[in-house]
Amino acid sequence: MSQETQPQSSAVDVSIPSVARMYDYYLGGKDNYAVDREACDKLSEVVPSTQVLAINNRRFLRRAVRWLAREHGIRQFIDHGSGLPTQDNVHQVAQQIDPQSRVVYVDNDPIVLAHGRALLEENANTAVIQADMRDTDGIFSSPEVKRLIDFDQPVAALFVSVLHCIPDSADPGGLVKRVADRLAPGSFLVVCQLVSEDAATRDFVTEFMDKSTHGQWGRVRQAHELAAFLDGLEIQEPGLVEVSTWKPDADLGPKQLTMEWIEFGGVARKR
Repeated sequence: MSQETQPQSSAVDVSIPSVARMYDYYLGGKDNYAVDREACDKLSEVVPSTQVLAINNRRFLRRAVRWLAREHGIRQFIDHGSGLPTQDNVHQVAQQIDPQSRVVYVDNDPIVLAHGRALLEENANTAVIQADMRDTDGIFSSPEVKRLIDFDQPVAALFVSVLHCIPDSADPGGLVKRVADRLAPGSFLVVCQLVSEDAATRDFVTEFMDKSTHGQWGRVRQAHELAAFLDGLEIQEPGLVEVSTWKPDADLGPKQLTMEWIEFGGVARKR
């Protein structure tokens, strides 16, 4: 079977670092294992800004969802590669604006499925599905997506800090375009990924993460490559930026002391 149609495993392999669990560790979560913490510590030795970068990325996600819900009336969200539940998840932010907001989380990590379903047990407007985020056909045709998402109305599709997990051979830009093509006019895409203009940083992190995760990784890219993924869409102000500078609430977030890599992205609208 192709990777897109391959069934997802329900087994949690604690011998291999998981990107979702590493992110959880950087955010101060408890749903991670020694192998994840060890990988994070080794990564931070070379790119010491990584934990602050992860925290600022999460803050960007919250601001983007709040802005879409409050300023543009978006009530439907599909969060691709959502990761483990933490504070102020997408449904919590969106449902503060409107309790009827509907959210589907998508991740291929079985531990995300387990924790997500426990969190959402009593929330009828939210679901989590285990799927490869590249499997657009499977995701859009899944029963939970059909139950919660009306594709005749605007939707926000989120790709927050996940496109660097997709190798060039799997065409991450094509994935963004494929999803955008299926959404109604007036829909939005929230997209960011790890970028670096330093070739040594790109090469080290890409090789380290690919080896550590046994191939569950793509590539640290350059800013212009991420921008190309959004060709044909209307980039919203303030444009594509280092995410801590995207509509900041206040000057309260942690500062990245080194800029060997950044989380780069923004919000785009489908006309």
